[in-house]
Amino acid sequence: MNAPVSPERSCPSWTRREFLAATLGAPLLAGCASTGRSSARWQIGCYTRPWDQHDYRIALDAIAEAGFRYAGIMTAKGRSWVMITAETAPEQAAEIGVQLKLRGLRAASVYGDYRVTASVAENVKALERLIEHCVACGSPDLLLGGVGEAALQAPYYDAVREVCAFAAARHVRLTIKPHGGQIATGPQCRRVIESVDRPNFRLWYDPGNILYYSDGALDPVADAATVAGLVAGMSIKDFLPPKNVDVTPGTGRVNFARVFGRLREGGFAGGPLVVECVARPNPQDVKAITAQARQARELVERLVSA
Repeated sequence: MNAPVSPERSCPSWTRREFLAATLGAPLLAGCASTGRSSARWQIGCYTRPWDQHDYRIALDAIAEAGFRYAGIMTAKGRSWVMITAETAPEQAAEIGVQLKLRGLRAASVYGDYRVTASVAENVKALERLIEHCVACGSPDLLLGGVGEAALQAPYYDAVREVCAFAAARHVRLTIKPHGGQIATGPQCRRVIESVDRPNFRLWYDPGNILYYSDGALDPVADAATVAGLVAGMSIKDFLPPKNVDVTPGTGRVNFARVFGRLREGGFAGGPLVVECVARPNPQDVKAITAQARQARELVERLVSA
């Protein structure tokens, strides 16, 4: 998810082997048949973000209607902009899982938020709550956005390092995405991932954010070559200048075929591909946004079948 300027139907249930494979970023090689729209190695989904001016159930309805089988839990209209935070009640997280199942969807990712402090112990507690929320709603991935303040960098990543074993024991992978500041580019993300040095802390690549945070100067095709061996998932996000990511993938500046090709050359052989943003001139027009999401899904299906 980019900060503001300043900030398929697949198998009905997962086997333990499939869950572990998804958690570790490996391809889902067995137990699911291809739908004809994509290989079982790839889980094509959409985040709730395009419909975040509405209740999350409307977003889930739209994601299913647009033909996705996976949903990313991110933002929605409600008590907090981000659907799942460290303060979210466990029963609320579990209810999200229930709502996913009612629509034939499975969670691909949760974008989790918490108030970062200088205390590693407090950060660990918050991260553990987010991980438990992932378990409750069935997500094998907790996506993090980093922290901006220089003084909080060490306690933030020390907490990630400390909590990785807790997450792995619950079959949840931690990921981080390019998100400005000290993680605005592939090399910067590599530096923090290698500093944490845990196998279930990986990169969620976001080509739209590479352009967004560089003001259009850094081509994600070039940047994608710097993250070989790190990528476990991808936000399908486009960009138009000067600062617009509410763009339907394939209609902006990102060359998805070349970016995806670079990532595959670097070892990204399977995993979640989740549309994050689409064009929404009228955020209240659910049907129009859903049509744009369907168009984005078709783009991703062409990518994986090429």
